[in-house]
Amino acid sequence: MSYTYKYPHPAIAADCLVFSFDGQELNVLLIERGSEPCKGMWAFPGGFMNIDETAEECATRELKEETGLDVCGLKQLGAFSAVHRDPRERVVSVAFYVLVSPSAVSGGDDARDARWFPIQKLPPLAFDHENILRKALLQLRKDSYFEPVGLELLPREFHIGDLRRLYEAILGVQLDHRNFERKILKTGVLQIVDDEEDNSCFVNFDREESRSCQRKKPEQKAKKYAFDKNRYNHFKQNNDFRFEL
Repeated sequence: MSYTYKYPHPAIAADCLVFSFDGQELNVLLIERGSEPCKGMWAFPGGFMNIDETAEECATRELKEETGLDVCGLKQLGAFSAVHRDPRERVVSVAFYVLVSPSAVSGGDDARDARWFPIQKLPPLAFDHENILRKALLQLRKDSYFEPVGLELLPREFHIGDLRRLYEAILGVQLDHRNFERKILKTGVLQIVDDEEDNSCFVNFDREESRSCQRKKPEQKAKKYAFDKNRYNHFKQNNDFRFEL
């Protein structure tokens, strides 16, 4: 039995905000639209939801089709429902965001191109995507205080300075390096990576008098760290991480 409804139904779409970090700047993935409306403008990967999929499945599918990027762990940012946000028809978009390591992308489906752009050097965005981006950046900043970040964005081993620059890129501020190191170590989410040191020394056995082994004091190197994945995942799942500047 078919049903008819008194009220018209809006179309549902999903948009995907994908962020990466290049060691200095936070970047976001954009596609160049290949069709109207807003043909030639840059936008977030996304599109209309099929009748047999969820909003998250739609976002994942559209991201793969338009950029070649396959991700998991999308987080819902919110619904955007301004009445005139899309000139085609009444469209409500559910936006998702995710942090990933930098990877190659290419335009596909109805996307003419796909590229990573630094957050501070973005082209004009289509539809209401500038508003969506502002809310996503605010959410990223809130997240950084209540859950650990970096596992998806940094190499397996890194220096505290690398992690500090990531936080600076997300928060949009410069951080005191000593204060940051003290507070991030206090969370317990990091563990020191032990470097194998050369403890050998040269002993001259031709001398009659035995002499103690003289070791040259190695130059002090910046410590390397890695995320403690058990604690990292615990904090992600239990929402009991706190990082205060």
